[in-house]
Formats: sequence, structure tokens, C-alpha cells
Amino acid sequence: MNGHSPLALVPKTDAKQSMKDFKTDQEVRWCPGCGDYAILAAVQSFLPELGLKRENITFVSGIGCSSRFPYYMNTYGFHSIHGRAPAIATGLATSRPDLSVWVVTGDGDALSIGGNHLIHALRRNVNLKILLFNNRIYGLTKGQYSPTSEVGKITKSTPMGSLDAPFNPISLAVGAEGTFVARTIDSDRKHLQSVLRAAAEHRGTALVEIYQNCNIFNDGAFDPLKDAEVRDDITIRLEDGEPIVFGADRQKALRRTRTGSFEVVDVADVDPSEIVVHDAANPDPSQAFALSRLDSPAFEHTPIGIFRNVDRPSYDEQMRAQVEEAAETQGPGDLAALLGSGDTWRID
Repeated sequence: MNGHSPLALVPKTDAKQSMKDFKTDQEVRWCPGCGDYAILAAVQSFLPELGLKRENITFVSGIGCSSRFPYYMNTYGFHSIHGRAPAIATGLATSRPDLSVWVVTGDGDALSIGGNHLIHALRRNVNLKILLFNNRIYGLTKGQYSPTSEVGKITKSTPMGSLDAPFNPISLAVGAEGTFVARTIDSDRKHLQSVLRAAAEHRGTALVEIYQNCNIFNDGAFDPLKDAEVRDDITIRLEDGEPIVFGADRQKALRRTRTGSFEVVDVADVDPSEIVVHDAANPDPSQAFALSRLDSPAFEHTPIGIFRNVDRPSYDEQMRAQVEEAAETQGPGDLAALLGSGDTWRID
């Protein structure tokens, strides 16, 4: 946990909570088999561990399949407008330090119309947690390509294949100097919940990209990461402070090249000192960025876990400090006097 806990000001509950306490009476309306169900269950079963009052937890969403999330959480919630969930959540988090604020968004919502709102929330380091459901498709509008769809993707809006180079959400977040950047998978509840715990305790903005299967319009997009026969050989599980070693028999590792990028090597062929040790707390984002590039077609390996987890004062902490300083030096202020000051006139 970096710095002091952002949950320190959020009221705690005296009653023991369970997953049932976070379920609503609303019918969950996603397509049968959608990965959103697994994420919802993971969040509902994880939140009781925080011991927070449900009325002090808020979920803010934008537009898309994932954005129905607030209806199914027995907390406060706000189903907002397309791409603007980080902006609305920023206002909420900065004005209410007694809340645990979560944003639920999708790859289309967050990375198309919401792109600027996302990167500015990250760079400001506002005390909120962003869950980015990435299924690499527009599901709610029935299967158009999204900002994370691969080049050549055949969809209703790209019948001859997409020409757009896709966003890498992790690279984008690291490039925006996000202080907590992580990736996990909808079907791996243990890993998903471990990342959520770390995100909840992080001071500032935490971005968690969740690979989420859309079984209707992009089924199987992440199957290799779930296939028992190959997943261990292509999935790199990041553990802070540990050498980056992977493979079914732990036979593969990462080594730095002279250009600063990474290459996959056989453990038996290198000296242990050459193997990269993961350092999520490194203020220099270059290692985290290099790791984020490993799932490009040239490497075909996918890191999951926490890429970056650095300590930096949150935007809301600094804003409150400025307000307190202004009140001490200039007095508490008078809104009516402020509105009536300066160049004012009356029209009869």
C-alpha cells in the first residue's frame, strides 16, 4: 500500500457484510455467458472485505454493456453519459473524501469519446478506481469494431477489415503517468480480486484493464489466455520484486535488450542476474511501458498483474490543502458577497 490509505476517511461498518449485501433486486440483463457476470460476482464478493458502509461507495458508469453495472450494485451509483464517467467521478471524489468512488467503463466508452477524460483523470491522480472492461468490440450497438480491435478485424462497420491501429490501454495509462496500472482477466477470479484489493488501497487513480469476453460479437478473443494447454507459456504473471519468469515449467524469462526493450529467453541460457526483476514502484515508467508492449503481435506474450504502483499525492488531497490554506489566510469566504462583487449592475 502506498502512502496512507485512501479509505481512511471512508466510514466503516460495524456489521459483517457478505456478497448478498451488495446484490440488488434488479434483474441482471447481460447476454447469457457474458464475461460481465464474472466481474460483477468478483466485485460483489470482494467489497465486503473493505468493511465500508455501502452508502459511502459509489459506482459511476458511462454508456455500454458494462455501464449497467451500477444497477446491480447495492451501493450508490450513477449511470452517466458516453465517455464522461471519469469527469463526473472526478467531481464526486474531489468534493467527497468520505466516498470510495469507482468508475466502470468499456473499451469503446473509455477510449473513443472518453479518451481525454480518461487520460486527464490518470495524470491528475484523482482518488478513484477505474475498471475498464476490454472486449475489443462494441457490444451494446451490436458488433462494430472498437478502439482496441485488432488490425484487419472483420465487423459490421469494417466488412473488409479494420484499418485502425488499436490502442493498448496499459501503454496509454502508463504514458499518461498513471500511478496504478494493472491488467487482469474476467475468468480468473483469484487474480482479479487480488488486483482489485490493491487498487482499492491505492492513493490516487487506479486503472484496471479487465479482459472481458463478449461471447456474442467477439467470442474467444482471449481464449489462449484461458486454454490450459498454452496459457502458462504465453501469460506473464507480474509479481512485484520477483524475477519475471514464466512458462509451464518456469523455463522462460525476460531480459533487457540494449535498446531498453524486453526479449524472451530460456532460463537455462542466461545468468540469473540478467533476468529482469519486476519493480512496480519504480517512478520511472519506462519498464512498465516496455512490459505493456509485450502483447504486441511481434511477441505474442501477455503480461497480467500490476504494471505500475507508485506513490504520488492525489489531486483531491492537494486541492483540499489549497482550500484550507485559502480559508486560513483569507477567511472562510462569503458566496453572496463574491457574487455581488466586481463589475455588477442592476437592470430595472
